[in-house]
Amino acid sequence: MDLGLKGLRALVTGGSKGIGLRCAEILAAEGAAVSICARTAADVDATVARLRNGGATALGAAVDVADKNALEAWVADSARALGGIDIVIGNVSALAVADDEAAWKAGFDTDMMHSVRLVNAAMPWLEKSTAASITLVSSVSGREIDFTGPAYGAFKAAIVHYAQGLAYKLAAQGIRANTVSPGNTYFDGGIWQNIETNMPDLYAEALALNPTGRMAKPEEIARGVVFLASPASSFTTGTNLVIDGALTKGVQL
Repeated sequence: MDLGLKGLRALVTGGSKGIGLRCAEILAAEGAAVSICARTAADVDATVARLRNGGATALGAAVDVADKNALEAWVADSARALGGIDIVIGNVSALAVADDEAAWKAGFDTDMMHSVRLVNAAMPWLEKSTAASITLVSSVSGREIDFTGPAYGAFKAAIVHYAQGLAYKLAAQGIRANTVSPGNTYFDGGIWQNIETNMPDLYAEALALNPTGRMAKPEEIARGVVFLASPASSFTTGTNLVIDGALTKGVQL
């Protein structure tokens, strides 16, 4: 299937590892120009070099997405360098799973406000695009109560609500907005690898909850993200796509 991404311009936050990295790679392979950001400059540089070596137009910057000015500057710089913005993919989380005020603040600043500021900063360019889409990565923790902290789940649920509101508000302008809610996703340098190494009992408990007997690979989530973001999904807006290997038991009606 041709996703219709050739020549489009995409921004991906958290694009140097895991789901974000796979999103950037798939977008590039489909012919989109890609700008990524992440916290670590060396990781960003390595990812951009790899994408360029594959023939893609790619750029990136080290950005703390909780920093409003830095995030907005990256969006503006990317738009100027790429000649516009058609797609934004928000894929960053503070992973604040504690039950304290610090977790609530981190989740608000990084998960929630990063999403809002990313969309707001990109909106002037999205309004000029004929294939504009917003895709935000949430979590199954936003759908049901699990072993993560209350702040993490609450903000993941809020992201879904926020995107649904955007979909309704922006539909007449042809700008789509969707979310993807992944289940447990394992990759090198990711949270589950860290838990496997440092908290093996918790890892075993979490793994046992997965009916497939394994966690997701990041590319399995990224394919869904990119499809929703692409013109191939042109009539899909206001949807929360759950990709969890039947981890969650709640029925999404």
